[in-house]
Amino acid sequence: MAASPRASAQTPQELDIQLYAGLNITGAVGAIYSVEYVTDLSPTNEWRCLSFLQLPTTNYLWFDPTGPVTGERFYRAVQSKPSPNLVFIPPGTFRMGSPADEVDRVDDPNREGPQTAVTISQGSWMGKYEVTQGEYLALMGSNPSSFQGDTKRPVESVTWVNATNYCGKLTQQEQAAGRIPAGTQFRLPTEAEWEYACRAWTSTRFSYGDDPDYINLTDYGWYDANSEGTTHPVGQKLPNPWGLHDMHGNVFEWCQDRQGRQLGGIAIDPQGPATGSNRVIRDGSWNFPASVHRSAQRFSQPASGYSARGLGFRVLLAPIQP
Repeated sequence: MAASPRASAQTPQELDIQLYAGLNITGAVGAIYSVEYVTDLSPTNEWRCLSFLQLPTTNYLWFDPTGPVTGERFYRAVQSKPSPNLVFIPPGTFRMGSPADEVDRVDDPNREGPQTAVTISQGSWMGKYEVTQGEYLALMGSNPSSFQGDTKRPVESVTWVNATNYCGKLTQQEQAAGRIPAGTQFRLPTEAEWEYACRAWTSTRFSYGDDPDYINLTDYGWYDANSEGTTHPVGQKLPNPWGLHDMHGNVFEWCQDRQGRQLGGIAIDPQGPATGSNRVIRDGSWNFPASVHRSAQRFSQPASGYSARGLGFRVLLAPIQP
């Protein structure tokens, strides 16, 4: 018999016993909850986040898909209110890559196709903006960027190792301050998570439409034709439908996974290849042409030694799965 609580936004820790591994959550439609568990109710046992959930109805029955075969888990739901600079990304399914007839598509098996039906099974919080020089300097004590003078510009000239170290240190800082639940971490998004967030349930070349002549791109991103040869403070261009800024230009962004071919077919939470030295790069940059800033475009570079004036990153906050 699995033990679980009833929870609401008002009384998230009120417990009762259920005959299923799950939780009845009562609260405001659209509110985001951190669904958490412990294996016993001793005062020293720490609640750990299993999932971020956006409540679809005022009374919602949530089941634990990761529940162990033996033993007990106790559950609660706590309304999640992290930094205003994070945007909730709901789970869902999308087509990753570009169709064969997309204008300016790169016809290379290591790049944009064949399209893959990808399911992102867990909700997460993604940085509304690229990590800025000011944020990086405050946490890491240094600023490697080439374009300095305004700390609201995105940090750049960082390696993949630099970016992942920042995520690890940010996790430690925010957990110590009690601003994120135990069992969650900041990390780089996988490239599937990145493209899913960039598209925001669109299937066009850009999150705002196909824009075949690149007339409207200047409203959404910085690229070679409008950047005047430099990066710009984050958030100056229009966001995508989910409220994420600079997803179509300013600086490229490191992703978590290694480069691999688009395999086609169906995939759930793809993580990329298990081996390889190159890590995926997404987005576009102030010094690249308009076609590079499409949602499906992808590149890669070595993780440990490569940095560039047009390469930064953004963070993602997600549960660490047990």
